[in-house]
Amino acid sequence: MNEVFTNPNLGTDRFKINEPEKSYTLPAHLYFDPAQYEIEKDRIFAKSWIFAGSANQLSQAGSYTTVQVADQNIAVVRGKDGVVRAFHNVCSHRAHELLKGSGRTRMIVCPYHAWSYELDGRLKTNSVIESVEDLNTDEFCLKGVKVEEFLGFLWINLDPDAVPLSVQSAGLDEDVRKYVKDPETLVYAGRLTFEIKANWKNVVENFQDCYHCPTAHPALVELFDHCVYRTKNFGIASSHIAPARVDNGAYSFDPEVAGTQLMYAAWYLWPNVTLNVFPGRRNLSFMHIMPTGPETAFEHWDFYLDTETPNADEVAAMDYIKDVLQPEDIGLVESVQRGLHSRAYSQGRLVIDKERSSNSEHGIHHFQSMVVKALTGKPIYE
Repeated sequence: MNEVFTNPNLGTDRFKINEPEKSYTLPAHLYFDPAQYEIEKDRIFAKSWIFAGSANQLSQAGSYTTVQVADQNIAVVRGKDGVVRAFHNVCSHRAHELLKGSGRTRMIVCPYHAWSYELDGRLKTNSVIESVEDLNTDEFCLKGVKVEEFLGFLWINLDPDAVPLSVQSAGLDEDVRKYVKDPETLVYAGRLTFEIKANWKNVVENFQDCYHCPTAHPALVELFDHCVYRTKNFGIASSHIAPARVDNGAYSFDPEVAGTQLMYAAWYLWPNVTLNVFPGRRNLSFMHIMPTGPETAFEHWDFYLDTETPNADEVAAMDYIKDVLQPEDIGLVESVQRGLHSRAYSQGRLVIDKERSSNSEHGIHHFQSMVVKALTGKPIYE
């Protein structure tokens, strides 16, 4: 018997988790309802592994970065003992934010009243703090957040009981390493940031779908062979793989350079990050999508290369993403977001063929299945 979710608050009675070929999409209101957004902050973003940068960006004691997880700000810090820790980025005294951006510090000091913390989160006492009657300093240490290193990159999770990312994403590590050797040795080479007027799920679904590629991305389908492009779902991830073409309208790359990758490889990882390997010299980039409201989100696209300075081919690839690919995709998802408000639209049908061809939307169904599972309290990685 097919399992159908019938939560009346979700309106997903026509979403068929075990029969994707017969499934409708998620209903439109889940993409703009403010109450739904509040639920997702709690049930998805507060319980999932979120990308926080590469471990080698925090190579020295006191180096730190900050990460926004919906409306929560988290600081990730390497301690004097070499251990990377993550904390809620808020002073235990009067809730002032502590660290901004990225950098290096000997101690975490609040800009408001100068309450100070060791790099391991312990509150440092002083004469003023010691004068407070019956103050238990252990109670006012920084509050920790789970952190894990995976593929040489750092991931954080606000859920203290979270199953390790390496368990939830079984198979992803091996798959990525087929296309990029030793990803932990790549170095940060730059970031692109985009602000989008669309729900974060809308943005993820656009990545999970290459049915639209021939229509909307003419240069991209010259970069790889769309006819053999395939999406494979596994665990909490999906892969998108196709051989590359040297002769294309997106950007040029020299296939004779040692170590040149002649494949396009990308992965979606629950809930909001994509990993991307573009044709050319060894590279790995991360596009992380973070909601800022029910109908707004930002994208950070971080690039990791063999060197801090991109070569000419990599500059061309980054320019293509910035000037062509992302504007095309942003235009699509923002149009969809407006259309979701139409009184003529409530749900669509997913286009899924049994062959799981390049036009099939089974990647979207996989993502929407995890959304429904998360919102109804079911494990997403089983």
